[in-house]
Amino acid sequence: MTAMNVLGTPLQACSFDPLTGFLRDGCCTADEHDRGTHLVCARVTPEFLAFSQARGNDLVTPRPQWRFAGLRPGDRWCLCASRWLEAHDAGVAPPVVLEATHALVLRLVPLDTLRAHAWVPRPAG
Repeated sequence: MTAMNVLGTPLQACSFDPLTGFLRDGCCTADEHDRGTHLVCARVTPEFLAFSQARGNDLVTPRPQWRFAGLRPGDRWCLCASRWLEAHDAGVAPPVVLEATHALVLRLVPLDTLRAHAWVPRPAG
């Protein structure tokens, strides 16, 4: 069965560089072992990275033993739905890539809230 995104269409990949996803397959999917529901595809911002680090989840420091180079602002990453919502409530939620955000997120976050934070690519030129 094809995973669906919050828009009701097939889930698109979030990022292959850096390689993201709980299953490290580039997509915001998970299995029963994912306690954090890493299902929100977001473009991380400096504000969000600082917020996450202050909450004990350092996404910036490289961890070679886990093949993790550390995130930089603008990277796309599968975030825990609850952490994204926490960041939203604190006013630092990063933009969301709706096409790559898993439909299960709608159990925690209303679609209108996600749409209000949708990442829209800028036209080239």
